[in-house]
Amino acid sequence: MPEITLVRGDITEQQVDAIVNAANSALLGGGGVDGAIHRRGGPEILAECRALRASSYGRGLPTGQAVATTAGLLPARWVIHTVGPVYTGSEDRSHLLRSCYLSSLAIADGLGARTVAFPAISTGVYGWPMGDGARIAVAAARQADSAVREVRFVLHTAAAYEIFATALG
Repeated sequence: MPEITLVRGDITEQQVDAIVNAANSALLGGGGVDGAIHRRGGPEILAECRALRASSYGRGLPTGQAVATTAGLLPARWVIHTVGPVYTGSEDRSHLLRSCYLSSLAIADGLGARTVAFPAISTGVYGWPMGDGARIAVAAARQADSAVREVRFVLHTAAAYEIFATALG
């Protein structure tokens, strides 16, 4: 089981093997974490994402799955892109959110990554309640059968950090 750590800060500044991007299915950049990673990482990330779209993911990356690219100018070796589910109170999509974390860790294992930084997937514009998102994220990291040594949750706000700290126990 990986060690789980919490950091309040900017995910694009994390010196880890892999940074997880809360991407949209198009893999072509966007807002929030996705936009920040693409801006800071430079054009190499977008070029690899375009190549993925032209080959394996012509219809986009499915929700809950993950794929890796270079990290470009970021202080990490790789970016692992995963598409979180949009929250809705009328349908339980928690299995898809859990899959984002587990799929990302499986990709990290395949790369040989030992330190992975995650954002709070789906808790921004996708509307997932932070408390529930933190509970799912921490549980997935604890249950993962992974060679990753450290799962680092990078939280942008003090409130998000406190919610994740509570979920971590």
